[in-house]
Amino acid sequence: MTQLKHKKISFIGGGNMAQALISGLLAKGVNPNAITVADPSLESRQQLKKKKIMTVDPTAPNDDAHSAIKAANVVILAVKPQVMQAVVADFAPLLTQQLVISVAAGLSTQTLSQMLGGYQNIVRAMPNTPAMIQKGATGLYATDTIQEQDKLLAGEVMAASGLISWVQTEEQLHAVTAISGSAPAYFFYMLEAMIEAGVELGLDEKQAAALAMQTALGAAQMAIACDETPAQLRRKVTSPNGTTQAAIDSLQQDDWAQVMRRAMQACYNRSVALSEELCH
Repeated sequence: MTQLKHKKISFIGGGNMAQALISGLLAKGVNPNAITVADPSLESRQQLKKKKIMTVDPTAPNDDAHSAIKAANVVILAVKPQVMQAVVADFAPLLTQQLVISVAAGLSTQTLSQMLGGYQNIVRAMPNTPAMIQKGATGLYATDTIQEQDKLLAGEVMAASGLISWVQTEEQLHAVTAISGSAPAYFFYMLEAMIEAGVELGLDEKQAAALAMQTALGAAQMAIACDETPAQLRRKVTSPNGTTQAAIDSLQQDDWAQVMRRAMQACYNRSVALSEELCH
């Protein structure tokens, strides 16, 4: 927690992703008093107050939200991209040296800078929903104008909720969206299908769900822990003419790998399209 020590963090937006990141920061030892969240939702503010997080209502006639921005070292933009322009217009003039981290999908650093009146100290982050349990995977992009100290700070903020990976170009964040940002849904969909198949084969739904989920967890942890590639691990557990071979043969006949490629390409293409829509 080297970079985070004595830093004040202000969140603009207190929804699911903000709360996921806050949970990670608290788990890493960040003092709740160092975090402020501005959100107009009373329900969100009440949830955060249970964690001893200071909250402000940006729609209330006071200067608390402005004070939180002025005092912050890090400002995290965690609102929907469609409303970003309206939300940031109010506090853009208050930015001086703060590191701004945006977790809003599709909004480029150039567009964000324009929304913030030309402010450039911006890092983009593409997290995913397992950040809610500190098992997230986040892609990060920093422009050439970001100082190394701020880059380290952004990395430490996002690493509190899981793995981080820096990309070299902003366009690569579309690939991050395809392989991790949207990807939890792929695995949930696969689990759905496995559970349904297990029930059809004679198991009850609870039993099928427990076995499928634990197997997914174990396979992922094994792939992380082992030096071998996923392809090598697959071959090691696939005995010739065995049950696993029968299943793999069926997947290959259905061109499973190509199905996955097409799905990820569709995700990538939509990410690009949404970015273009938001930036015009």
